[in-house]
Amino acid sequence: MRTAVAGTIAGAAMALTIFGWGLVGHASDSRGNLFLSDTEIARIIRHGPWPPKLRTDASNRVSGKRSAAEFGERLFFEPRFSANGKVACSTCHDPELGWADGKALAGGLERLDRNTQSLFNVSGNRWFGWDGRNDSLWAHGIGPLLDKREMGSTPEKIAATLRRDRVLRQRYLDVFGVSPDDRQPLDLVVDVAKAMAAFQETLTTGRTAFDVFRDALARNDFEAAQDFPASARRGAALFVGRGRCNLCHIGARFTNDEFDDAGIPYFTGPGRVDRGRFEGIKKLRASPFNQLGRYNDAPGQASGWATAQVTQTHRTFGQFKVPSLRQLTRTAPYMHNGSLKTLRDVVDHYSNIDLERIHSDAVPVLAPLDLTERESEDLVAFLESLSTAVPDR
Repeated sequence: MRTAVAGTIAGAAMALTIFGWGLVGHASDSRGNLFLSDTEIARIIRHGPWPPKLRTDASNRVSGKRSAAEFGERLFFEPRFSANGKVACSTCHDPELGWADGKALAGGLERLDRNTQSLFNVSGNRWFGWDGRNDSLWAHGIGPLLDKREMGSTPEKIAATLRRDRVLRQRYLDVFGVSPDDRQPLDLVVDVAKAMAAFQETLTTGRTAFDVFRDALARNDFEAAQDFPASARRGAALFVGRGRCNLCHIGARFTNDEFDDAGIPYFTGPGRVDRGRFEGIKKLRASPFNQLGRYNDAPGQASGWATAQVTQTHRTFGQFKVPSLRQLTRTAPYMHNGSLKTLRDVVDHYSNIDLERIHSDAVPVLAPLDLTERESEDLVAFLESLSTAVPDR
């Protein structure tokens, strides 16, 4: 009888090991039936806490000011800046669509070649845009204002709108302490972008089901951690384990704020190629609005050291920004060209990734995951938990 029992226990232990639930070094029954290794728990904990403290931008003198954020919000929804008087920043960054537009490719006055990025938690970015062409949030706001394909405005038109509208004129004076009449048109464009950046800095998302799970693990409350669905727990283990997703999607915002080649085609049409980060670096260094330029309000505190050091290399060709994964269920479709419609499409892409599509000079991080049906479902469940809102405590 004892031999039979011992054999049953040994067989059960072997089964757990075969299915990736080895008991050695894993959270066992006494720790809440989580079946997560100590290493996996430690990696999960690194994705928090959330929400972060509000970061202000030293290069923007009105960053963090409530009056500037309120003024910036008004300007963000202002269509009169555009060439036809019908397109505002909110046209592509709709709050009802996760501060994106729900389309594969963005379009203001004309259709563009890239997907609209969400503005959720954008204040935490180090670089801005799919290609990192800007090194501050306010600088990134100038491009759409003046780009003929997006809003098609001019410094003169923006200046005239501010000067002629009694309300905008007064609010500009209240925020910047000077009349728009006393500022040059291009300086007014920069100030408009800085006020809108102050508004966008406030778009921080709330806590999610994942954050509750993560915090429970951080305080060793394994019983509370069991409230996180089992499928999502398995997905979390896969995310930080065999999937190695956390190599790029790291930290509380689930991004390393850098660039990589994810195996998505960068041809935008016959004979047309999106060079990604390679071209973005060129534009960053040439921009008069970068952190090395005269529009930086605190050159001593925000010296632009990263901008001064970044260099254009062959390896950066076809690389695009690693996006944050928070609230991603609200920002479909996905990837820089909007080619993947659902989270399951994204998971399937990485499960069956074609390494021939990845630039030859890229760091060999990615490899086909060959996920089973259940593993794919688990990973999707985990990703969905990053958007599941929970009440504030």
